[in-house]
Amino acid sequence: MTSDFQARIAEIDEYAVELRALIPDTLNAFGGLSKSAQTAGELDKKTKELLALAISVAIRCDGCIGYHARGAHRTGASRQEIAEALGVAIQMGGGPSVNYAADALRAFDQFQPKATMGASPISTRS
Repeated sequence: MTSDFQARIAEIDEYAVELRALIPDTLNAFGGLSKSAQTAGELDKKTKELLALAISVAIRCDGCIGYHARGAHRTGASRQEIAEALGVAIQMGGGPSVNYAADALRAFDQFQPKATMGASPISTRS
C-alpha cells in the first residue's frame, strides 16, 4: 500500500490517459457516471465525497482513497468530518478497515497545509 497518495494519483492519471486512448467510449461513460453521481442534489458534493471516501476504505482501494480524500479536501470537509465518515467505514468493514481508514486520514492530511493537521499520526501497520 502506498503512503504518498498524491504520487499514487499521479501514477494512475498517467496510465488513465493511455487507457482512455485505447477505450475512449468506456472511460468517457465512466467519467459521465462519476460526474453525474457527484453532482449536488439533495446530498451536497461534500457529503458525496465523504461517502465515496468511506466506501473507498471499505473496498480497500488505494487510488480511490487518494482521489476521494482530495475531493473531500476540495469540497471543504474538515478533519473531524473525515474521521466520522471513516468511523462508519470501520463499522461496515471491520478490522481491515481500521488500517485503510488510517491511510485515508493520511491521504486527506497530504492535501492539507501542514499547520492545520492534528497530532502526529500513529502507525497501525508495519
